[in-house]
Amino acid sequence: MADSARSPRRLVLGLGNPGERYRGTRHNLGFRVVRELAGRLDAALDRLECAALIGNKDPLLAMPQTYMNRSGYAARCLAERYEIEPQNLLVVFDDVELPLGRLRLRRGGGPGGHRGIESVIRNLKTEEVPRLRLGIRPDTDSTPDDLVDFVLEPFRAEEQPAVEAVIDRAAEACQAWLELDIETAMNRFNG
Repeated sequence: MADSARSPRRLVLGLGNPGERYRGTRHNLGFRVVRELAGRLDAALDRLECAALIGNKDPLLAMPQTYMNRSGYAARCLAERYEIEPQNLLVVFDDVELPLGRLRLRRGGGPGGHRGIESVIRNLKTEEVPRLRLGIRPDTDSTPDDLVDFVLEPFRAEEQPAVEAVIDRAAEACQAWLELDIETAMNRFNG
């Protein structure tokens, strides 16, 4: 539990779908960022708690093992169990409204049609949950007609350099959010 003499405990929650079938899909970009962050922080994602795979040290890293649209259960359970206020929980997820390779760090807001963040907002009973949106749309001019099929398909080979770059930059943004404050991290990474 959080010690009152220390900074409040923080949680980075990467959204995705569990299982090998979804591992390399666009919808699992949040998981990939949390795995990258775990590597940088030398944390093992080796415990199952609150229906989430969680890290073994502070800061707390987690990947819900429910499907995307039920991610809020893990967010609420972990927040309650570890006494984490919503403003100290960063949700990392894919966003079809942003072009591939772009990211956007926000203090809060609505779900924007994303079922995972919608579940988190509903379960935490607030829109004031910091989030890191990761662009997955291949071009800036069009949104795919069938979003379900699109988000559940893997990235194409020619997209991989942009994907790896956004994972790296997103992990840096998460570290800045953990070490600094939301405003500083937003100023550094949005743009």
